[in-house]
Amino acid sequence: MNFLLGAFKPACNILITFSDAKTRKQVPMKKENGQMVMVPLFQSQENIAGKISIEPLQGKKIEHNGVKVELLGQIVRELDVPGDIYERKTYPFEFSTVEMPYETYSGVNVRLRYVLKVTVSRNYGGSIVEYQDFMVRNYSPPPSINNSIKMEVGIEDCLHIEFEYNKSKYHLKDVIIGKIYFLLVRIKIKNMDLEIRRRESTGSGANTHVETETLAKYELMDGAPVRGESIPIRLFLSPYELTPTHRNINNKFSVKYYLNLVLVDEEDRRYFKQQEITIYRLLDS
Repeated sequence: MNFLLGAFKPACNILITFSDAKTRKQVPMKKENGQMVMVPLFQSQENIAGKISIEPLQGKKIEHNGVKVELLGQIVRELDVPGDIYERKTYPFEFSTVEMPYETYSGVNVRLRYVLKVTVSRNYGGSIVEYQDFMVRNYSPPPSINNSIKMEVGIEDCLHIEFEYNKSKYHLKDVIIGKIYFLLVRIKIKNMDLEIRRRESTGSGANTHVETETLAKYELMDGAPVRGESIPIRLFLSPYELTPTHRNINNKFSVKYYLNLVLVDEEDRRYFKQQEITIYRLLDS
């Protein structure tokens, strides 16, 4: 039985290290099993370089048909020709100015990952594979045009309100500032909330699947408003787990954000108005 258990142990240890591991920023990333791990952070056009060490278990050798490293979805580098490894062997690697236009993303039904994959190819016992995740974040300058949002919500002869948000594009640590004006109130409003919703769309056409999450719920008012009343809005985004807006990433998925204004009357009827906003990552946000 011990022999059988040993047969499934890897024949070597593979260690992947980045050249600037001591100085590069590390950020938390959630794995598929929900576990949080710290991984290095990169952005598009950076060099991804380091070393791969392969060390056979004591008293063993590794006969292989080649060693390679892949930046999954991008590039392959052959590190070694077929041969034997008797002792620890280290291979430097570098992928220069790598184009990584999309950010790492982990959603409800889709994950976008960047992974280094090392493969030791063998004829017997199966290839030996090791993975190393890293995270990509890309930064945007403040938009040159950032118009305010002004809209009206009404029920004929019953309710007429106007709401205004100071802009339509926000960075991840921004503040949503606005006002709500009550022009006509003939129904009894019990409370009013402002929600931030994330809508994740995967697939295309008839196979599109949409998941909507409410990430934040901010109480604007508790009690009945009167005609002419104005309610201020000041909602900080930094406490919430937001990502930048993603539009049709590689024709696979999109992530959009909405401000959803919800009014509830005394009979628990709900009235709402939804407006899309754009979220972007400003440097240091």
